[in-house]
Order: sequence, then structure tokens, then C-alpha cells
Amino acid sequence: MDFYDLDLNDDVLDALDAMNFTTCTPIQEHTIPPLLEGRDLIGVAQTGTGKTAAYLLPILSMLSDGGYPDDAINCIIMSPTRELAQQIDQAMEGFSYYVPVSSVAVYGGNDGIRYEQERRGLSLGADMVIATPGRLISHISLGNVDLSRTSFFILDEADRMLDMGFYDDIMQIVKQLPDNRQTIMFSATMPDKIQKLAASILHDPVEVRLAVNKPAEKIVQTAYVCYETQKLGIIKSLFKDTKPERVIIFSSKKTKVKEIAAAFKRMRLNVGEMHSDLDQSQRDVVMREFKSGRIDILVATDIVSRGIDIDDIRLVINYDAPRDCEDYVHRIGRTARAGADGCAITFVAVDDQSRFAAIEEFIGREVHKLPLPEGLGEAPEYNPQKKSGGHGKSSRRGCKGSNHRGGKGHSKQTRAQGKSRGGKHHHGSKSKNKDAAK
Repeated sequence: MDFYDLDLNDDVLDALDAMNFTTCTPIQEHTIPPLLEGRDLIGVAQTGTGKTAAYLLPILSMLSDGGYPDDAINCIIMSPTRELAQQIDQAMEGFSYYVPVSSVAVYGGNDGIRYEQERRGLSLGADMVIATPGRLISHISLGNVDLSRTSFFILDEADRMLDMGFYDDIMQIVKQLPDNRQTIMFSATMPDKIQKLAASILHDPVEVRLAVNKPAEKIVQTAYVCYETQKLGIIKSLFKDTKPERVIIFSSKKTKVKEIAAAFKRMRLNVGEMHSDLDQSQRDVVMREFKSGRIDILVATDIVSRGIDIDDIRLVINYDAPRDCEDYVHRIGRTARAGADGCAITFVAVDDQSRFAAIEEFIGREVHKLPLPEGLGEAPEYNPQKKSGGHGKSSRRGCKGSNHRGGKGHSKQTRAQGKSRGGKHHHGSKSKNKDAAK
């Protein structure tokens, strides 16, 4: 489908023309029509599917059409990290080039000058605010921002926000918003906590799901069936004769990440840790050290499994089997990027076996099971049906293919070929003050 098949504002289409964007991605095709109708929506899609444009374009179109207050913050876009907030802000610059809409990006950092710029942009009533939860809460607590007339509330990568411990911040922000807002959530996965959040803040939402891409063929996937007590021994064996370089080790719990990192330090491995207990500045330091090669092994929760731009990861180790099939794809997708080769190893403990069997079913292949290194004893039998550990039913949650569910059919209004692109009245005067709000 082409963007011209959608009922987008002329100025938005002009910006797309200038950027040579003509054809919608699937997530854009399924989400833009219901959003233009004013429906709440939850979209389940991976990074790289075009989801940022899927919500920016209809919001920009509706704001450009007018009818929203000049002195209010009309849209809040929440991002889990400053990196994603910056990406959204950059996309905004392109999509809003011809659109009379102002925006300000609000994210963490210790720069007092930047904080003052944010405060000024918020006080001027920027149409769109792109913010990380903690930074927006800071401005709210100081009385710098009024959200009582906000019309649009967007949560991008909502699952990451909850993984990072932002649930209370999100709900505190929601309390500042009017009940008649339009709410949009995007998430790469749909665990129970995301479904509960959606139920509490969305009203009769359209649900759009896209199938998760399968792992790249260049990733060599293997697994060790083992007991929990054998995992560190496997690590020691892996790095006994080969110095680890560009390795990410994932665990589902931050307490386990801390334990693993401490154990690795005792083993004199050059390791860093990444989890939600670290503040933004600490995470920035760890990522810089890892990217520069001063840290060889990064032990992390799923906070790192999406949205981190590192192309030369050589090995990914799942210290425990991921809770969701999509998480497995996101985790091992950190390696074999940009045409490179890569390896992924998963440790499958007894209670994880049914969960890992669901992952194998989801990716459409059996992952090769490696024998345990010598001296670690016997491995448990791999029998997922027998040793379910109570995880069999929940492990298959979210492992199905794509579907699109909505309460209504969405009509498509094709633009008349002779429709004029000029003489349009632009609502408000904020376009002239864009620099002040940026």
C-alpha cells in the first residue's frame, strides 16, 4: 500500500515525498487508518518494522489539520532510553519538515543548560514532547509541564520500560493526563504485565500484531542441557583457551545478572553488567566501555536485547532460557549483524526445558545440543514433556504468528488526483517558533 492511499494530511505527504518514502510497511498499513479514526491501539512489532512512522505520521497529520490548543502539550511520546528518544526526535525532524508542529526531546543527563532548554520548550507548549519517564517526572514535580489538555499519549517499547522498572513512573504520568486522550502502545512482546498495563490505560483498543522475524541463518545456534550448578563450569570451559571478546550474556532477572557478573569477576574475566538498577549515566558508561572493547563480556537483562546499535557481537549466551519466544529472537539477534557470522548458546536447565522446546517450535528448527565439558558430571535428560517444571503453558504465550485484530473495518480514502496541495490554512503559530521548542 502507498502512503497516498491513506488519509494523511497534505503537508505530511509532502515530507514523505521529500524523503522518497512511498510504500507503507505492514505495521504502518495496519495502524495508521485506525489511529486516524481516533482509536486506541496496541501494536506488537519488532524494531526495524517502521513502527515509529506508524504513530508519528497519523499524529502529525491530525495536529496539522488543526483544532488543538496552541498553548498546550498535545502529544506525549514515552521512550525507555535516551537513545530511542533521540531516534524518535530525528525521525520527527524529517516527517514534520512541512508540518506546523513543534516538538521538544526530554531525556536524562546532567547538563544544566539542556535542562533549561527543555524547561523553556515545555513552558512554550510544544505540540509533541518525546521523553524518558524519569526526566518527565522530574519536570512534572517542578511544575514545568501541564498535561491536563494532552490529546495523545504514546508508549514506545513498553515492554522495555516495564523491564527497566518504569511502571510506577508511567502510572504517575497517566494520572496527569485527561481521560479523553487517545492512547497508543507499541511493544516487541506481549507478556502478562504488558497486557495488564494495556487493560488499565487503553480503551477498547485495536490490536495489531506482526510475526517476529526468525533468527538470521548465519547465527550458529547451540544449547547445553544442564543443571543450574553446571552453568559456571561451562563458562569456564568456553573461555579456558580462548579470550572472550564481544560477548553478551543474557539473564531474565537483574539479581541473577549481578550474581553472574560477581562470579565472572572472581574468575578474573573482564566483565560489565547492565540492568535496571543502574541509572542512565551508569548505563552509558558501561555501553561505551563495551563498545570500545575495554569490557569483553556484558552480562545483561533484556534491557540490551533491543535497540542497541552494536554490529560486531561474536557470541550471545542465554544463561537461562528466555521467557518468551520473541525474547530469544531478540537476544540472539545481537550477533551475526551487518553480514557477519555469530554464535548463540543457550543453557537449558531442567525447569526450562518446555520453554526451550516452545522456542524450537517457534523458530522451526531443533537446536543442536552440545555434550557437557569433561569434569562437570552427567547432564539431565532432555525430555520437555516430562520435565515441564510448570512452564509448559506459559512458555508458549506469544509464540504464534501474525494477526490483526480490530473492532471495525477501516475505510481507505483514496486521494483525488487533482486535489490541491496549496492554499491550506495551518492551525496555530507554533511552526514559527520551532527552534525555541527544540
